[in-house]
Amino acid sequence: TGEFAWNLATRPLAEQMNQSCAMVPPEVNEFELSGLTPVASKVIQVPRVAESPVSFECKVTQIIQLQRADGNVVPSWLILGEVVAVHIAKWLLKDGVYDTAAAKPILRGGGPADYFQLGPEALFKMFRPGAVK
Repeated sequence: TGEFAWNLATRPLAEQMNQSCAMVPPEVNEFELSGLTPVASKVIQVPRVAESPVSFECKVTQIIQLQRADGNVVPSWLILGEVVAVHIAKWLLKDGVYDTAAAKPILRGGGPADYFQLGPEALFKMFRPGAVK
């Protein structure tokens, strides 16, 4: 369709997110499979995940088939998109700034099943050289 929604995977949604990555035929509805709720997007035609506290509506800009160092292609693709709309739950905004840790995002960590949850204890500040503090 040339459009996609990116939805933040969070600890409360981890099990449902995991169900959505099952190897299933294209006719299987991943919303039904995972038990997540589709909600209409504002700019794009594809739905986003209602339960996710952060979603980006995106339009595809590039689709790149990945390749090995020897130049042979592999059956994997990198899909890049332009963000055309952003949805952030109001409770995640502190003085107008997105509070990443409050969303309890999870990250893929390697191994066959390793994930990590980002929390406030992981926060540290590092200003860019020459930036106003």
